[in-house]
Amino acid sequence: MNDNILNFVNLASPKLGTRVVEFTDDFFGDVSRMLKDEDPIFIPDKYDNHGKWMDGWESRRKRTEGNDWSIIELGSSGEIEEIEIDTSHFTGNFPPYASLEGIYSKEKPKFDDDWTSILKKTELKGDKCQKFKVKSELINYVRFQIYPDGGVARLRLNGNVLYDFKKNKKDIYELSSLNLGGKIISYNNAHYGDVSALLSEGRGKTMGDGWETRRRRTPGNDWIIIKLAHTGLIKKIEIDTAHFKGNFPDRASIQCALINDTSTVKKLIDNSVNWKEILSSQKLKADNIHTFSNLNESGPVNYVKLNIFPDGGVSRLRILGSLTI
Repeated sequence: MNDNILNFVNLASPKLGTRVVEFTDDFFGDVSRMLKDEDPIFIPDKYDNHGKWMDGWESRRKRTEGNDWSIIELGSSGEIEEIEIDTSHFTGNFPPYASLEGIYSKEKPKFDDDWTSILKKTELKGDKCQKFKVKSELINYVRFQIYPDGGVARLRLNGNVLYDFKKNKKDIYELSSLNLGGKIISYNNAHYGDVSALLSEGRGKTMGDGWETRRRRTPGNDWIIIKLAHTGLIKKIEIDTAHFKGNFPDRASIQCALINDTSTVKKLIDNSVNWKEILSSQKLKADNIHTFSNLNESGPVNYVKLNIFPDGGVSRLRILGSLTI
């Protein structure tokens, strides 16, 4: 069984456009750090004007009634299935408790609006990543509360993007986009970078902003499987190797399939060897956007598999097409 399986999208990721829109206090640690995709780090000798630098959100010690909180706008609306609250490196300054509420609103909600509880007030532990299984309704804002104060390294809201295609009709969609509901299902290797960057907006900012595998020392090739946001007819494909200059793949190909039975990811991976090849093996260039519109016939599909030969880094993959019912 392949261990590299992603069941959800992190709805709190800045790669989706998620951002903090209101908060009580972040005297010691900028509240935006809490949403970073990278794992938290600790630098023993790093201090700033407010004291010890910490890789996360940290409020000052509260000397009044109440508790600290932040309101976060999700980049895409969706449903949360799992909450990760990570207090890594916060040992004597983590909050004893936390809670999370959600709401769907067309404008920025107020603290006293009618929020729905997703995670009730729950005890936290220091220097530990805790995961909580939940089931939210459709939301686009969350209110994260810590009691009474302290530091949280990371907040991750794992779930599914729910994009309303009926209200946003277009001829062509970026079917692979994270913001529309595209997601990575599995891959054989992702030694460097953040694999979810592959489906995010814009061009890669650095070589670390993309999918990169280790140097292959055995026969074969590397691959990644993506579930599209909606079943569709693929019209165009873009493979961007931005910033990958001495480590871009020599070649790439793309397979696709229409899958109704996804009983196991292992079955999906095993069967992907026989998927249709919509893009035959193509030579790639360093730091370049490769656009392909002369594609092989495939019919409606909802999964794609990017194969790279033999290894290397790809910054972005864009699968563009029209919807099918």
